[in-house]
Amino acid sequence: MTTEVSLDKLFADLIEQTSQHTKKPPPVHLWDPEKTGDMDLRIDREGRWLHESIEIKKPAIVKLFASLLKVEGRDYYLVSPTEKWQIQVDIAPLYIVNAERIIRDGAQVISLATSTDDHILLDIDHPLSMQQFNGVDMPIVTVRNNLRGLLSRAVFYQLVEWGITRSKLDGKCEHIIESLGCEFSLGHFTP
Repeated sequence: MTTEVSLDKLFADLIEQTSQHTKKPPPVHLWDPEKTGDMDLRIDREGRWLHESIEIKKPAIVKLFASLLKVEGRDYYLVSPTEKWQIQVDIAPLYIVNAERIIRDGAQVISLATSTDDHILLDIDHPLSMQQFNGVDMPIVTVRNNLRGLLSRAVFYQLVEWGITRSKLDGKCEHIIESLGCEFSLGHFTP
């Protein structure tokens, strides 16, 4: 069995590459101005940014706004050192659009990318969980600073294809995906 330490060594180049590829966002966690007001800005289920119900089409602007995101409880804000505007988020502020599976010596790592160019490895610091929204299970990953990303359907189905099914004692089955020595549930079902 491969240990966590040896997995870190085995995938050290990917871990380093991922940390270098993702541009460090501004230190929004250090900015705590009073709430300035509400902005008519919404991030929909598919990761589209809508200002006054019109989609923002310029990727550079969306990436800039995504770098200024902050979550407090269930509320989302765009922040600067002096301003804090509350925005609306349908499910998650970030949207996972790409997945890659790398296998070495029988161990695998899942690399994920958001539509706003965040890159992470699915691991203990970036866990995947199934969360309920309006009675429907949604696959959510912690990306950065407690900001979560919703997996696109295509990415979720890719993880299902790469995952394995395990039978449980209660007669149900659980589909899981493994990455960097961690196991993440993709859902339960009855065969």
